Amino acid sequence: MKLSHFFLAIFVMAIWGVNFSVIKIGLASVDPFVLAGLRFALCALPAVFFIERPSVPLKYIALYGLIFGVGLWGVVNVGIQVGISAGIASLILQFSAFFTMLLGAWVFKERLSPYQIYGMGIALLGLALIIAVTDGSVTYAGVVLVVLGAASWSVANVLVKKIAVRQIFEFLVWSSLFSPIPLFLISYFEHGWVGYVRLFNHFDGKALFSILFQVYPTTLFGYWVWNSLLKKYPVSTVAPLSLMVPIFGMLGSIAIFGESVGAVKLAAMVFILLGLIVGLYGHRVRTYFDFKIQSRSGKF
Repeated sequence: MKLSHFFLAIFVMAIWGVNFSVIKIGLASVDPFVLAGLRFALCALPAVFFIERPSVPLKYIALYGLIFGVGLWGVVNVGIQVGISAGIASLILQFSAFFTMLLGAWVFKERLSPYQIYGMGIALLGLALIIAVTDGSVTYAGVVLVVLGAASWSVANVLVKKIAVRQIFEFLVWSSLFSPIPLFLISYFEHGWVGYVRLFNHFDGKALFSILFQVYPTTLFGYWVWNSLLKKYPVSTVAPLSLMVPIFGMLGSIAIFGESVGAVKLAAMVFILLGLIVGLYGHRVRTYFDFKIQSRSGKF
C-alpha cells in the first residue's frame, strides 16, 4: 500500500474512532434506529437527485444499503444504547477485520500469509482482554450486538469487492437510499411512535451535531475512502487497517466521556496495535532485515 494511501486511511480511522462517541452523544436524545435512519437519509438526499446511479445492478445497491445501514449501524447503535461504552464498542467492532479476512479468503481465494495469521492472533488476544473488562463499560447484550454489526460490516466489505464497484461515491450515496425506511420501520414496530415523539421533544444542538458528523465526515467521506481502498488493494491488506479505529475510539471516549482506562484496556490496545503492525508489515520487515543481512554478508 502506498504511504499516502496509508496515512489517508489512518485519518479516516481517526474519524471513525471518534464517531462512536459522537453516536453516543446523539443517543442521549434520539432513538438508535431513528438516529441511523436520519444519518442515511441525509447521506442519500438530496444527493441522489444530482448524482448518476452507479453502473451496478439495483439489487446489489439495495443489498449493500440494508447490510450497511441496518445490519451494521442500526445494530451497533442499539449495542451502545444498551450499555457498552463508545471506546469498548469501537474495539469489539474490529472483529470485522478478522471476519473480512476469512470471508475474503473463502470468496476470493486470497491466501492468508503467516504474518496475517500471527497478527490476527495477537489482536484477538487484545480483544479477549477487552471482553474480560469488568468496570461496568461492557454488557453481554452490547457485546453480542456489536459482534453482529462486525459480521455485517465484513459482508458489506466483501460485497463491494465482489461486484467490483468502480463509482464508489455514487454507490455509497445510492445505497444509503435503501437504509432509512427499514430503520424507521424497525423503530416503529419496536416502540410505536415513542422514538419520533422523543425526537421532536428532545432534539437539540448535540443531536444535530451527531447526525451531521455521522453523515459527512464519517459516512460520505470515510466510506468513500475505505471502499476505494478495497477496490484498489486485496481485502486482506485493507481490513487490518480498521484495527486502528479502537485506538482513536478509546481516546475519543476518554476525552468526551471521561472513560477510565486501566491496565487491562491499555494492554488490549497494545496487543491490537501490535497485531496490526505484524499483519500488515511483518513480511516487509522480515524481507528488509533478510536483505540487510545478506548485503552485509556479501561484503565479507
